[in-house]
Amino acid sequence: MGKIKVGIIFGGMSTENEVSVVSAGSILENIDREKYEVFPIYIDKEGKWYKYIEDGRKKVLGEKVENIVEIENIISYIQRLDVIFPVLHGLYGEDGTIQGLFELLKIPYVGCKVLASSVGMDKVYTKIVFEKAGINQTPYEYVRKYKNKYIYVDKNFDEKILDLKEIAKKITEKLEFPMFIKPSNSGSSVGVKKAENENELIENIEYASKFDNKILIEQGVIGKEVECAVLGNEKVIASCVGEIKAADEFYSYDAKYKNEESKTEIPANISEEISEEIRKEAIKAFKAIDGKGLSRVDFFVENKTNRIIINEINTMPGFTDISMYPKMFAKSGISYEKLITNLIELALEK
Repeated sequence: MGKIKVGIIFGGMSTENEVSVVSAGSILENIDREKYEVFPIYIDKEGKWYKYIEDGRKKVLGEKVENIVEIENIISYIQRLDVIFPVLHGLYGEDGTIQGLFELLKIPYVGCKVLASSVGMDKVYTKIVFEKAGINQTPYEYVRKYKNKYIYVDKNFDEKILDLKEIAKKITEKLEFPMFIKPSNSGSSVGVKKAENENELIENIEYASKFDNKILIEQGVIGKEVECAVLGNEKVIASCVGEIKAADEFYSYDAKYKNEESKTEIPANISEEISEEIRKEAIKAFKAIDGKGLSRVDFFVENKTNRIIINEINTMPGFTDISMYPKMFAKSGISYEKLITNLIELALEK
């Protein structure tokens, strides 16, 4: 029996292109070459697809991808593959769009299917699903931008066009500072800002709207920031819990990938009882969005109460050397190489 042909797709048109490149570099370094014939495929920021000729060098964040040859017939090229691992973060890769392409072509692929990918990517709609599932989360508000107008969307989805001062007034009546303002469809904390007062709230809604026309405003939580990795289709397992110790005020893009003072602690410094509850809630959140394959689920443990509050779910988490997903499973007894093999096998099973 010949080797299984695996396409590793990375890069992409989102703001997380560079992170995806580094993630793919780690996967290419750790995949079992005895079992798999690997076909690396790079998508640039304009959406052009290329064969990537491996050079054995470790990828660095922000480094230009070279040794590439444009693919003339993308459909024909990927239809030769047995399975695809789309190591794509953010829009056009993690939001159900490329998953839809694979579904149409009947090509097995690693990770969540169309629905879970799109719901998991859109923070506002993730909140709605988690509410239905009865999972604890911080209070939030939702604002849309259409052309130059801002629209306040209430809990019944009734909409009202208001100026930002009026919107800020409505939000401050319902939420307390500090607040976190996030583009609804963005990853790696791109576009996320913290507001301590009404002026910052207005400025940060404007800033977030540069990345997405849907904006989520959340009440801040004072507590530990923890994460849990899940793996599986029907039978889902959860890793140990890891803790983020951000060098900045919160775990921003720079804190994640550029500030070496940011630390992670695996396992997290929490009780076994809290850890077990987080693991159960991580699996519940994954099942609630109809997840398949993998996800990383992020939580807070509130300081005063030890209450567990879900933050968000990431359906294609980072796979870089510093990424929590592979590190938490490594600590739980599943090596990086075995993890990749498990994910590919789950894709073929799915």
